[in-house]
Parts: sequence; C-alpha cells; structure tokens
Amino acid sequence: MAGNIERTLVILKPDAIQRGFMGEIISRFEKKGFKIIGLKMMKVDPKLAEKHYIEHKDKPFYKELVEFITSGPIVVFVVEGRNAISNVRKMVGATNPEEALPGTIRHDYGLHIGKNIIHASDSKESADREIDLFFNINEIIEYKRIDEDWIY
Repeated sequence: MAGNIERTLVILKPDAIQRGFMGEIISRFEKKGFKIIGLKMMKVDPKLAEKHYIEHKDKPFYKELVEFITSGPIVVFVVEGRNAISNVRKMVGATNPEEALPGTIRHDYGLHIGKNIIHASDSKESADREIDLFFNINEIIEYKRIDEDWIY
C-alpha cells in the first residue's frame, strides 16, 4: 500500500448498539475504503474503562464516561487505511453531536454529548495505546482486500 497507512481504534458505544446502528456505521468505514482488521463485541469492565479514559481522570465528567461505556455491550474495531486517524475522526465528527457537521456519524446518529454513539482515537499515540488495550496481537488480522490496488 502506498501513502501514510495507519491503524486506529473505533468503538461503537452502548447507545449505538442499543439503537441498532452497528452494521450501518461499520459499513460507512468499509464504503470509504478502510479495511477492518480486528472486530469484536464485548462488555467493558470498569478497570478497562478507567484505563481507556485515563487522560480524563481529573475531569468532572470522568465518572460518567466510565459508567456509560460499561453500561452495555460495545463493538470495538481496528481500522486500517491511508491517514486513518485523521480521516476516521473527520467521519466521526465533533464530540458534541449538536456541533457535528451534517454527514458525520455523530451528527447523523448522536443525540447529545453524553450519548454521542462512537469513539475514535485522536492521535497515533492514542491509537497504539487503545488498540493494545482492546486487542491482543492474535486478534489483528493482516490481509489484502481485492480493491486495495484501486484504492491505494
């Protein structure tokens, strides 16, 4: 693959699962040309949630973040593609769905800042750390998609 190929982590939060948006949201990444190289549904335990949100530990909304991500099942996946970190963040949209641009996932599906459907890593460092939190090496699958020559 040519270009700046990156990996990033995406989490469909409990509200996405409860409202039945899993397939629809995942297909948006595939249609954009990203490759999904790891995917699973899970229930996040409080210790994992605390590690995931460690950078928010001293913020007033930290407790609510941990409570929400542990409140129901999530779908977590690793996306690979050209400039995946910044391009996935653009697809996801602003943290507050009321401020997200039309066509972004948060604008289209999010209700408010507390129920904003999705998480995506915001930097290479975060992506590496978060992928390691949610996946072991055997759960990341290397493969070549038939359309990669067209995309890259």
